[in-house]
Amino acid sequence: MRKILIPTDFSENAMNAIRYAVELFKYERSDFFIMHAFADEVYDHNTLVSREIFEELKETVQKHADVELEAILKDVKEISPNPRHTYQIVSTFGTLIDEANDLVDKENIDILIMGTKGKTDDRNITFGSNTLQVLKYVKCPVLAVPNGCKYDSPKRILFPTDYLIPYKRRELKLLSTLTKSFRSTINFLHISGFEKLSIRQEDNKAFLEESLPDAELRFNRISSDDLTSAINQFIEDHEIDFLVMVNSRRSYLESILYQSTIDKIGLHIKIPFLTMQNLQRY
Repeated sequence: MRKILIPTDFSENAMNAIRYAVELFKYERSDFFIMHAFADEVYDHNTLVSREIFEELKETVQKHADVELEAILKDVKEISPNPRHTYQIVSTFGTLIDEANDLVDKENIDILIMGTKGKTDDRNITFGSNTLQVLKYVKCPVLAVPNGCKYDSPKRILFPTDYLIPYKRRELKLLSTLTKSFRSTINFLHISGFEKLSIRQEDNKAFLEESLPDAELRFNRISSDDLTSAINQFIEDHEIDFLVMVNSRRSYLESILYQSTIDKIGLHIKIPFLTMQNLQRY
């Protein structure tokens, strides 16, 4: 049973991610947790002047969230009446990151899926602030679905890597399942001026090959001083329809995500973006 967490802020972008998720896992027995975390809505409300009003507002927001979640559940069951799928809705008073991580631990979630942006939908940035925080800090694989991205089976996958970090077998198994279902090709991209790999890199590369036995694997190396430009260009040149990266200390993704402001990222994602989290689960 695949366990999938989908946070929602009740925007069309969030609903689009839900539609994408049920299509992506249509061949698998899956349990979907659709969650709304609403602490910020209460704390940031402009009428919050006393503890009494706080408690009243908290109750009002939760009731509204429950109604919205029930409506989403009804829509999803009409969109995808899949007997392999079950659904649970969760409204919770807490921050998105804390509540997502708690549910990841409690339910042993396999993957979190959300839109790249929420209600604000700023066209000038690649990821909204909530999505960026989730990509950085939630301790399970995260699939970010761009706004307006319609489902298409992931056939041409790009996986940029320097082969320097170890990979988690569980997360590679998730990728292996997807690639087997859709007969995908995975293009590994090593951005380096050096042709020869170190022994560590060779071992990590061999582990990738061993963990993805059902996919066609292609290994590419290019020399470039600009990581994001190289990735964007490869996506365009090879008609890539699904991007995979690893979030870890000293990884390619860290150098992109941990820049000072969101709008400096420069990774112009118009395709689904799977982040494998090499973060410790407790």
